[in-house]
Amino acid sequence: MFSVLSYGRLVARAVLGGLSQTDSRDYSLVTASCGFGKDFRKGILKKGMCYGDDACFVARHRSADVLGVADGVGGWRDYGVDPSQFSGTLMRTCERLVKEGRFVPSNPVGILTAGYCELLQNKVPLLGSSTACIVVLDRSSHRLHTANLGDSGFLVVRGGEVVHRSDEQQHYFNTPFQLSIAPPEAEGVVLSDSPEAADSTSFDVQLGDIILTATDGLFDNMPDYMILQELKKLKNSNYESIQQTARSIAEQAHELAYDPTYMSPFAQFACDNGLKVRGGKPDDITVLLSIVAEYTD
Repeated sequence: MFSVLSYGRLVARAVLGGLSQTDSRDYSLVTASCGFGKDFRKGILKKGMCYGDDACFVARHRSADVLGVADGVGGWRDYGVDPSQFSGTLMRTCERLVKEGRFVPSNPVGILTAGYCELLQNKVPLLGSSTACIVVLDRSSHRLHTANLGDSGFLVVRGGEVVHRSDEQQHYFNTPFQLSIAPPEAEGVVLSDSPEAADSTSFDVQLGDIILTATDGLFDNMPDYMILQELKKLKNSNYESIQQTARSIAEQAHELAYDPTYMSPFAQFACDNGLKVRGGKPDDITVLLSIVAEYTD
């Protein structure tokens, strides 16, 4: 179990002083990212923050910190479409909307909807599909607002235990909810969900809470108990420590993804659906690791 002192004096002061709804300090997220593209060299980012067909962003605004991850659907490659273009463009658009202040912290679905609408109206042709997860920390209210469409997601860890987690959305096995733009001749055939279909949650967070936001490449290869073991290595709320832990988590998931004898969460889920599967699931992996800290301008 975590010792609150391991998060450093900042968090210790907060806990010793007592956390309450009347805490007038603004909160913020200290966030680091790491990932691996399935078919790319370790840790190499493509344009923007993209690991393989995954994409992510970290944006700050005076009212909130906003994180996003998206997983481009690889099946488009069979039709000559680069799956990373859709996920990358979606995340860059959402990031710009946040930086311009064109969002309401309590409505992360609104960020996703506005970003997707821009893609639909884009004069440059863009085809593809993607899952998406948006996490917003409202600085003054200390509330986390989330929207998750598909099988990316997040965990909130407090005192060494998972206190909140996103719900996975699947139409059927290995077919997550997704946003899509299809060519006219394929409209109605390509699976496409509305941003409003995203699962939304809102809850209070505390100083020192750990938020792990990731694509399914992590969750399909590492069960919660393994993730919690890695998070025990988090020494404090310094960016360098968070970055080191994010890399450690991503590296372990990447290693397990290529272990043919390992019974991964994905393999277990496949077995539950009547398929004889064993081993990890080779996939792009994106990890955003955040700690809730006191806001400093």
